[in-house]
Amino acid sequence: MLRAVRRRVVALALGTAAALAVPSAFLAPPAQAFEDGVRGGQAKVLDTLDLPEAWRVTKGEGVVVAVLDSGVDPVHRDLQGSVIVGKDFTEGANPPNVPPRRLHGTYMASLIAGHGHGLGGEDGVIGVAPESRVLSVRVILEDEEPGFRAFNSDPRFEDVVAKGIRYAVDQGADVINMSISKELATEKERAAIGYAVSKGVVLVAAAGNDGAPAPGGTGFAPYSYPAAFPGVVSVAAADHGLRRASFSNWNPSVLLAAPGVDILGAGPGDEYWVGKGTSQATALVSGVVALIKAEHPNLPPALVIQALTAGAIKRPTGGYDTDLGFGVVNAARSLAEAARLARYTFVADGSHAHDPARVLGAGKGAKRNASGGTAGNAGEGMGGGTGGGTGEGTAGNAGGNTERGAAGSARQGRATPPPVEVVRRDSSRITIYGGVAVVAGIAALVSVGVIALLVGRARRVTPEPVTFLISAQPGSGE
Repeated sequence: MLRAVRRRVVALALGTAAALAVPSAFLAPPAQAFEDGVRGGQAKVLDTLDLPEAWRVTKGEGVVVAVLDSGVDPVHRDLQGSVIVGKDFTEGANPPNVPPRRLHGTYMASLIAGHGHGLGGEDGVIGVAPESRVLSVRVILEDEEPGFRAFNSDPRFEDVVAKGIRYAVDQGADVINMSISKELATEKERAAIGYAVSKGVVLVAAAGNDGAPAPGGTGFAPYSYPAAFPGVVSVAAADHGLRRASFSNWNPSVLLAAPGVDILGAGPGDEYWVGKGTSQATALVSGVVALIKAEHPNLPPALVIQALTAGAIKRPTGGYDTDLGFGVVNAARSLAEAARLARYTFVADGSHAHDPARVLGAGKGAKRNASGGTAGNAGEGMGGGTGGGTGEGTAGNAGGNTERGAAGSARQGRATPPPVEVVRRDSSRITIYGGVAVVAGIAALVSVGVIALLVGRARRVTPEPVTFLISAQPGSGE
């Protein structure tokens, strides 16, 4: 029944302005005939994510996922009762009395929180976290809307994504889904992402659908924002064979992938759509994050991300590549990893904590935690265990998140897969440092004699502890 649908794939929004945020999806026309076969059309995706097993643990109850998009239809039968209608940051772009189209946003929301309809909810779209709720935050227009060009060029709307992120956090969102992409970043977006992560919110964004290498000989597809910011889970799209889809961007910002071809979802007015894109893949990952947050609400973003990467399937040779990141997301495995990570806590004082919205320097690695993985936010690592700088020009979160040109190996022209442990020897430095150590030892012996003379005159003073390091320590756990 699904194959009977006309497969003329069209680009939903392909604006050219650098500041524009556009949906990262391609959609085929709607088909009411899908109704009786919707769940069957989702079967492969549900199986790939291992959702039946994951749902034995949780279905996302109590979690709010903000969908920063074109708006969500709150009365679609597969979403009814699960949509919180939030602020419209595009207000004024469309002429008065023109209703929002809300196709792309409804589609993404259904992949996250669709609960189906009919007896037992067995018909219609089922989302990854069907008992979660979505907060609709409108930050983009679709290209069929009359205000699309004005929205694209009007400076009033330059920072709508940053405003949407802060609004979602303040409204209590646990997860922020951004199935949108644009070419350039802004400082306000960077700051908003840092604010969200500091509040424990996990941000997930589309890696983009440009596919071809970017001009300039970098060897990578273009970076898309907000996905390429540190602290954001950048999601690529996988095809039916769980390889990188031809349209999916590849670069060191990619953290992991999810199915992104022939994905069936809901549209406004009880329609059903099928499409492809990193948008759909992003929504699926956001759903998995919602499951993790439902079961482990206090797990910090870095450990949620680590659970995603550690639980991924189809892991590339060497553990990481720029096509699929650390592999394809799997809900059941990620929940199991999250349960293990929840037994540990991070302790840090503010002066040493990493700013998640700052590009990481080379060689800033991740500390190992007691479970044998790498703690993504230990030391300067961020990106769910994607740290481990090699000292070869690789950022500590290579494969996690980066800004344009800030990650990857400058010598190899390709991101170095982040290793679990790196040991490097430099004989000349060892010799020099050995000599310095001998001199320092002699000086120390001389100092001991001087100190002994002064000790009798000095008053005993208890030093105040000042050193705090981020580290993984066993907690009470589960």
